[in-house]
Amino acid sequence: MTQDVVKQDTTPGLPAWGLDHIPYDAIDMARVSGCDDLLYMVAGASFIEIASDLYTGNLIQYFDGDATVVEWLDQHWQHEELRHGRALRGYVQHAWPEFDWDAAYSTFFAEYSKLCTVEEFESTRGLEMAARCVVETGTATFYKALSERATEPVLAGIAARIGAEEVGHYKHFFRYFREYSTSERIGRLRVLGALKRRVLEARQSDAECALWHAYSTHVGAKANKADFKVLCKQIGRELRPLYPVSMAVKMVLKPLNLPSGVSRAIQAPLAVASSWLIR
Repeated sequence: MTQDVVKQDTTPGLPAWGLDHIPYDAIDMARVSGCDDLLYMVAGASFIEIASDLYTGNLIQYFDGDATVVEWLDQHWQHEELRHGRALRGYVQHAWPEFDWDAAYSTFFAEYSKLCTVEEFESTRGLEMAARCVVETGTATFYKALSERATEPVLAGIAARIGAEEVGHYKHFFRYFREYSTSERIGRLRVLGALKRRVLEARQSDAECALWHAYSTHVGAKANKADFKVLCKQIGRELRPLYPVSMAVKMVLKPLNLPSGVSRAIQAPLAVASSWLIR
């Protein structure tokens, strides 16, 4: 695996450490002890980020021939996603040493690798870029909410930094979307369809799979779907007040290139939909 390039964080208001130099020894253990819901969120996020090399391979296969996109995916996006995963994994292993991260990830990947296929992508490259904008919206806003939810400073710092990088990823995918939408002459209704499909999939996809394997590994034989559903609702209640709805709506709407008046008019109903998605 390629060694990470040291990247110092320059986000205003954050301590002077970056994702390559995380002070795990400064974790306030009293603030995470007994917080199983937080464990599941952080561990689940680490699973998805660590597995990004599989998803990157699929994207590189799909965009084969587009040297600019392939190079960015291979040389930048993948390495940053893996760094996110390693940062979160390190946090889990320091904050909750009793959690068997390797075992949980193994069962997660066995299921996830069957779900993560090129066949799940959109029918054109432009539409897939639109779908990727939804995915990056989800990750950026999740980490922003997590940074607010975390009362432990090291975790809050990690989440804030990852969230900032996910916004950067969104900007890249959006730029590529605009280029493809021009060459493919993609109409607004088709873009809307791609956005809608990916938003609806978000309720039953990667995050739920990752949470299940974190939860089931942690509780062992007592794991059951009924209690898991209760857990998911509890996590939703915790995150909902912290979720940056306005940010999410603006990011999802952007690929539609709507007139400013229309965009403002539909932000309120989409904000309601966003609240439903995190229940």
